[in-house]
Amino acid sequence: MKKFILVFTALLVTAVTATGQTTSRWGITAGATINEVHFKQSDIMPSKRAMGPQLGVTGEMNFSGIGFGVEGSLLYTLKQGKVNYGDRTAWSSLGVGNEMLSMHYLDVPLHLKFKWHRLGGLENSFMPLAYVGPQFSFLLHGNHGELNKYSPVSVYLDMGIGCELMERVQLRGGYNFSIGQTFHTKLLDENVAKNRTWYFNVTWFLK
Repeated sequence: MKKFILVFTALLVTAVTATGQTTSRWGITAGATINEVHFKQSDIMPSKRAMGPQLGVTGEMNFSGIGFGVEGSLLYTLKQGKVNYGDRTAWSSLGVGNEMLSMHYLDVPLHLKFKWHRLGGLENSFMPLAYVGPQFSFLLHGNHGELNKYSPVSVYLDMGIGCELMERVQLRGGYNFSIGQTFHTKLLDENVAKNRTWYFNVTWFLK
């Protein structure tokens, strides 16, 4: 992860020094997540994907003439997953069944973004884009705290593709996964879990 951050910083510095002309804007983002709670010992603790909402604001700065830009967001994200605790005696003996875990986060993704902007005029209506960068997720609340010990801050690698329509609306689909643990179970400390999340969102940029 340290090497990735160094490369990310180097690309950002290169983009900034390439041109001094920039444009910036911000917009409102809304979407949905499809999250999987993935256990290190998945055969011991099976789980199922679940959906949750995403809502916040996004700001971007574009460097004129080269297609690159940077963006950052401040997003409330609900990541959920159904975990089959009841399939194991250690939990079922305590009356614990198959539970839906709900983790409320304040997500801060930071992206290096590239837009294909030289399309012979088509970019004014449709412009493909791709992005990658780290994401820092701050836990606001996690349910079933009696079962799990949640990490207060998680670091993710976030990436995705999308398109910009009419120079204002961005549609995107992406994937992120936590670098370290998201939580571990209290009964079995070695049973470490991570979030793996697909998401789809739309940003309406204000001008």
